[in-house]
Parts: sequence; C-alpha cells; structure tokens
Amino acid sequence: MARIPLDYNLRSLFVRRSSTLLTLVGIGATVAVLAGVLSLQRGFAKLFESGGRTDVAVFLRPGATNEGDSLFRRGQADYLIKGLPEIACSDSGRPLASSEYYLALRLRKLDGGETNVPIRGVQPMSFEVHRDVFELLEGRLPVAGSDEVVVGRSLTTRIQGAGLGQVLTLNTTPFRVVGVFTSSGPFASEVWGDSERIADALERPFLNRVVARLVPGTDMAALAARLEDDKIAPVKALTERQYLTGQTEVLSGVLLALGSFLAVVMGTAAVFTGTNTMLSAISARSHEIGILLAIGFRPWPVFFAFMLEAALLGLLGGLFGVALVLPLDGIKTGTTNFQTFTEVAFAFQVTPDVLGTAIFFALVLGLLGGAWPAWRASRMRPVEALRLS
Repeated sequence: MARIPLDYNLRSLFVRRSSTLLTLVGIGATVAVLAGVLSLQRGFAKLFESGGRTDVAVFLRPGATNEGDSLFRRGQADYLIKGLPEIACSDSGRPLASSEYYLALRLRKLDGGETNVPIRGVQPMSFEVHRDVFELLEGRLPVAGSDEVVVGRSLTTRIQGAGLGQVLTLNTTPFRVVGVFTSSGPFASEVWGDSERIADALERPFLNRVVARLVPGTDMAALAARLEDDKIAPVKALTERQYLTGQTEVLSGVLLALGSFLAVVMGTAAVFTGTNTMLSAISARSHEIGILLAIGFRPWPVFFAFMLEAALLGLLGGLFGVALVLPLDGIKTGTTNFQTFTEVAFAFQVTPDVLGTAIFFALVLGLLGGAWPAWRASRMRPVEALRLS
C-alpha cells in the first residue's frame, strides 16, 4: 500500500502557517499549564521524599496522621528512647534518639499578612539524629536551656524577625536567632529551639513525637507491629521516609486534580482549534486529495497522512509548551501543606517525566483534533473532491 511522503505534510503546515501557529499556541498553552502544575507537585513531593531516610524511625501516637496530631507524655518518650534495643547508640553509649515538640504558630510575613510557621522544640541529640539533612550555614546552634533558636534559610527572607541576630517572638516570649540552617527536606521552613523553652513558651505540656536512628538491619515492619500492641507505650512506628511521603498525599492530590481539570478544560478548546485547523486545511486541499485518490492512493494512506499532520501539530505545540515551562525549573515558591496547615517553601521541578507527560498529552490533543478531519478526507470520492476545488 503506497504511502504519502512526509514532506507533503510538512509543506502543508508551512503554507498554512497562520492557522498552524494558532493551533500551536492553543496546544502549547494547555501543555504549559499542565506541566507547570505537575512540576509544582513534583517539587513539593521531592522536598519531603529527599529528606526521608530508612535508618531513622518516627514514633507517633496510634492513629496520628502527622506529628501535629500526636501527643506523648514524657514518661512514654523516655520509655521508648531508653528501652528499645533497635535504637542505635553514639560512641559514648547514649541512645541516638530525641523527643520533640511541634506546633504551627502564626507569624507575620515581611511582605504583610501572616502565615503558619512550624516551630520545633528539639534536644541536643536531635542535631545528631538529623545530621544527614541538617546543615548550619551561619551562626551557631542554640545553647540548651536558653531562649535561642535557629531558623531555616527560607524563613529569613519571608518572616519578620527571622534574620540572624534578630529577635523572633514566639507566643509572648522573645527568642534570639543565633543561627541559620538549610535542609534537603521540609525542615528548611522551620524554627528550632530548646525543647523545654519552646514547650514553656508555647504552653505545650505534651511531646509530639520521638525520632531515633536505628541499628543497621532493623526489621521496621516487625518493630512497628510489636510497638503497636505495647502495654506501656503503644505507638505508631514508621521510617522517616514513610512518614514524609505520607505528608504529601493531600496537597499532591489537590495539585494533580487541579492540573487534570485545567488540562481537560483547556485541552477541549485546543482540540476544537486543531479540528478547525485541519478542516480548513482539508477544504483548501480538496483538489489535492482528489488527485491523490484518483492516482491510486487508498483511503487509509490518506487518513494516516492527515493523522500524521495532526500529530506533528500536537508535537510542535507540545515542544512550544515545554519551552514555556522550562524557565520555571528551580524557581522558589511556597504553599500551605494541607496536612499540617503550615507554609512550606520549595522549588518547581521540571523533571523528565513531567516533560514526557506534557509531550504525550500534546500528541493526544493533536490526534483528537485531527481524527474527524482525517476520516472525512479519507472518505472523499475523487470526483467529488475535484468538484469541490
């Protein structure tokens, strides 16, 4: 079965460049919106997943979905830290574990308004437990028992009083900012201070979680099952990676749903634009189609030729949309994590899978827009096609 040469389709797109350009813009805008939302979701998910490790355990109250929902008495926390053989020890023989307070507090932003900022009360051992994802950039660590804090780097440009050497008021207690740190995970948007002083300032009588480094080779599933039915301190035990991955579910779902909705709405308009472009092309080329059919080309080659042209439109539109979204890669932004109701700073991540999804979606739009015109062209009769011209 004879095939219509590819350069025939390419020349057709160039000759009708005005309608081609209109279709490219419609498909490109749709693809850019979809890829932008997907890169936003990837950036948010990567922030949490990159900071999660399998050699660190997080202990929460049974049934808690995040540390804000979890409550521990100090005796329960001490029982876990001192009594679990699965917790690794430092060179001095101390358990590599820490109990932590956590609360989202309303703080004023530099550009006006307020936002929820995570406040974390930590013990000296917390810095050792989190050493793989915690890096002090400026200043020093807070002295145990003092009204001093270290802040995540992203807060220094967004929150009043969060700069190095400034005073950050938590509830009614002033805390001096003595250090700025960075983290590959969500800690970069938090304030850390001494657990006892943070508990007093925030009037928190209960702890929120226990974190610990595990002995290499620990069976986390067996540990979790055993602690779930513990008579003294029943807890929900997760690896840090499991815990952080679980914190992305709600917002990731919202972003994916938003991206899908916008893609469907804008994609429908793009399909109609593509259909009109292909129909006008067929109308203008009815004489050519009649000649192709008259000299022996069968309907299926004609159909596939116009489908190929529609696919090229979709591909070019996808590349245009990708070009629009590529500059977003790495740009910092922030939003509210709906599971903790705190503001989290992260960056757009235009990853290969985002680009692949965008290009595939553009191809689908092009093919959907060209299907009916291609079918119509293939069903023309030579005499009728020549008469229409």
